[in-house]
Amino acid sequence: MDAAAPPPRPPHPGLPAPPPLGTCALPPGTYDGSVVLVTGGGSGLGKAMAAEFARLGADLVIVSRSADRLKAAQEELAGLGGRVVTAVCDIREPERIAEVFDAAESALGPPSVLVNNAAANFPSPAEDLSPNAWRAVLDITLTGTWFMTREFGRRHLAAGTPGSVIDIGASYAWTGGPGHAHSAAAKAGVRNLVETLAVEWGPYGIQVNGLVPGLMPHPDLPESILRGLDRAADEGELALRQPALRVGLPRELGWAATFLASPYARFISGHTLVVDGANWQRRALVTPPVNSVREQLGRGPFGQ
Repeated sequence: MDAAAPPPRPPHPGLPAPPPLGTCALPPGTYDGSVVLVTGGGSGLGKAMAAEFARLGADLVIVSRSADRLKAAQEELAGLGGRVVTAVCDIREPERIAEVFDAAESALGPPSVLVNNAAANFPSPAEDLSPNAWRAVLDITLTGTWFMTREFGRRHLAAGTPGSVIDIGASYAWTGGPGHAHSAAAKAGVRNLVETLAVEWGPYGIQVNGLVPGLMPHPDLPESILRGLDRAADEGELALRQPALRVGLPRELGWAATFLASPYARFISGHTLVVDGANWQRRALVTPPVNSVREQLGRGPFGQ
């Protein structure tokens, strides 16, 4: 096929497009008086989820390691209605996390919803991962998620108040993730935390759920992830690789998050919802040839 030619028109319509940006999936004011804390909320899917909470009346605490991203996100999200405060924080530091919660409570009140979106990832053959690379991904994705959740949970347990935690996961927590051994192991741990803490904390009114995004291109999608998509950055081509015959839109993840933490989902806990148009469940009718991870990433033989 000519590289400049558009992708062929799919023979079927695929899943319908969602309602337009700005449409709310829940009644207006669902989150009036609520404070929602989102890690990794300065960009990408974290910011998209924060936006949907804000449209429903929530005040926001957005957390990131990048002050520049936080400033830009704050200006954008503040236009949606609620108050927005920011906090520069490395979620690997529990003392700093406690300071963030203290500041949030002082400015807005205690967060009633925590969205653990911050994570780290990059594709690599497992044998090439250095100890530091392994630790960095595990410490941010799994341990950082635990530190945030622990702080949130302890405060609600002490106060005797209900709360809702949403952990952003990945489908390879179930299937394994060749080329992402570090991230897959971390996300499997996150999924286990969802199932464990939902049981432990349910008696105290704290629900814990997981949310897994599918392919949802956005301006902040790392180049390393795009390379993992076989360099197919064109949205039309990517759509043909999904059973839905389209990619997801970030607001669709936001709608799922606002539902899971809402009063309408109080009896849902310990569940991980996958929002990917069934892409993670697809199987080829004919088994395709196997290409090693090294070959897929364009790496030579190990040790050379």
